[in-house]
Amino acid sequence: MKLFIISGRSGSGKSTLLHALEDEGFNCIDNFPARLLAQLVEPRHDSTLQNSAVCIDVRNPVADLEDLPQLLRSITRDDLHPRIIYLDALSPVLVKRFSDTRRRHPLETKGMDLRQAIETEARVLGHIAEIADLKLDTTQLSPHDLTLIARERLAELEARQLSLLFRSFGYRQGVPVDADFVFDIRCLPNPHWVPELRELTGLDGPVKEYLEGNEEVETMFNEIVEVLQRWLPRFEKQNRVYMTVAIGCTGGQHRSVYMAERMAERFRASYPHVLVRHRERTG
Repeated sequence: MKLFIISGRSGSGKSTLLHALEDEGFNCIDNFPARLLAQLVEPRHDSTLQNSAVCIDVRNPVADLEDLPQLLRSITRDDLHPRIIYLDALSPVLVKRFSDTRRRHPLETKGMDLRQAIETEARVLGHIAEIADLKLDTTQLSPHDLTLIARERLAELEARQLSLLFRSFGYRQGVPVDADFVFDIRCLPNPHWVPELRELTGLDGPVKEYLEGNEEVETMFNEIVEVLQRWLPRFEKQNRVYMTVAIGCTGGQHRSVYMAERMAERFRASYPHVLVRHRERTG
């Protein structure tokens, strides 16, 4: 049985992710009382427990949220390893999402305005975010992106299998907050300054040829590989099943795309569940 605890700040996409998991055959429950988790996963002799995903967030009593880490440890067993998926986004984005939909934040009823409610929610859920198995920054994610995550990183993953994601990004748009490793490769030669390469991406042959012929690129690639080969097994020993490696250049179009693709290809021989994504929407 798989059990995912979906949590995070309101407006970050929890309902969208829950619906996507439901489409993948999961038994999904929104606004689930944390204190009932033990009953949900109680072994039954007459049937096999169904894969489940429940949303536990600030709508729960604070005391129950504070007890959640201990509760999860108490229900963990050989055939059940609950995983926390924590969604979040930049506060101004959450404010805009609520303003656009005209929904009411759960904490606004306690005498707070929207901005205060969003910041208070971050503090209340902070200890859950710290122990999350997978953190998702949905600031720039679409509902389609969350559907892909539900299928590729959650539903299809075996219980003890490492899901390794390589993500390219551009520093102009900020560093991904959900990355476990961040590598800055802005020091490498930039194809942007070659006129015939400027409109291409790191997926195109001419850009690949330009970068592959550079000694600094090869050195950077080999050193990143060495770091990951050394430390990924250590994380696996700590029962980590989700790792995100972010690789950034200035615009997220050439160097980081090329390097993320190459890293994914390099590690597929060692890890069966390797994904690659390009945040800046390259073709």
